[in-house]
Amino acid sequence: MVFLQLFWTFLKIGLFTFGGGYAMIALIQSEVTVNHSWLSPQEFTDILAVSQMTPGPVGINTATYTGYTAVLNAGYEPWQAVLGALLASGAVILLPVILMVVAVVFLRRMEGNRDVENIFSVLRKAVVGLIAAAALQLLTVDSFGQPALSLQFLLSIAIFVAVFVLSLRRISPIYLILASGLLGIIAYSI
Repeated sequence: MVFLQLFWTFLKIGLFTFGGGYAMIALIQSEVTVNHSWLSPQEFTDILAVSQMTPGPVGINTATYTGYTAVLNAGYEPWQAVLGALLASGAVILLPVILMVVAVVFLRRMEGNRDVENIFSVLRKAVVGLIAAAALQLLTVDSFGQPALSLQFLLSIAIFVAVFVLSLRRISPIYLILASGLLGIIAYSI
């Protein structure tokens, strides 16, 4: 039954993801496109794009849209897909919320402890690695098109480079998303 698998999968993802939503993306992608085949890589890329553009944490948004699409792809009705979205969202935050409450109590008692500071120093580096891994996993044909001298591929690379450079110059991500979306609408409707 897809609902039980969905709950268990996102419960594990929530428990074993450190570093927030972007660090969670690689694990979600692996689980839903490879291990369970609930989504195609193209569907996951589309869900990720929508998750980043909608308000809220990207990890929870991705879980929500993935839960919905997975249940819909399994042949269930749309109202049941809403249940799948709620189930995936709830599962991905359930254990982290519990662990966060326990961690806050523990860390208040351990404030200033050198060992705890060392652990967090290492965890920060690991989180950067997880986010970089998620970014590298998105460098696929589904995201950029076929690596040929096609207009779609060249435009995808140009948008990627432009957004990367402009984000380094502290241009608001809101403007970058809006401009990229508008450019995509114009370019791909021609």
